[in-house]
Amino acid sequence: MSTPVPGRRVFLAAVMLAVAVSAANGDNIDQETARRLVQERRILPLAEIVDAVRKRLPGEVLGVELEVENGAYVYEFKVLKPDGSVQEVEVEAATGKVIGVEGDD
Repeated sequence: MSTPVPGRRVFLAAVMLAVAVSAANGDNIDQETARRLVQERRILPLAEIVDAVRKRLPGEVLGVELEVENGAYVYEFKVLKPDGSVQEVEVEAATGKVIGVEGDD
């Protein structure tokens, strides 16, 4: 049996809010479309993607956007690393595979 992670629901709610806000401010995929894509199993749920990013890159997720790049759905995360630098992490939304990291030294 797994132990609940303290604050995980609050964290995921904050990430979902970031998706909604960023989608309202640009040409990104909106929240309703993202929900439909998850239901159609064309992309993975954000919670699964967040877990994958947090395991690979320590730090705090500052924001996330769902975009279309070269015909594929991509989650773009901004992650504040423990040293204070910010990384941009691109994750293939259909598979959860990290496909790019910018700001990596």
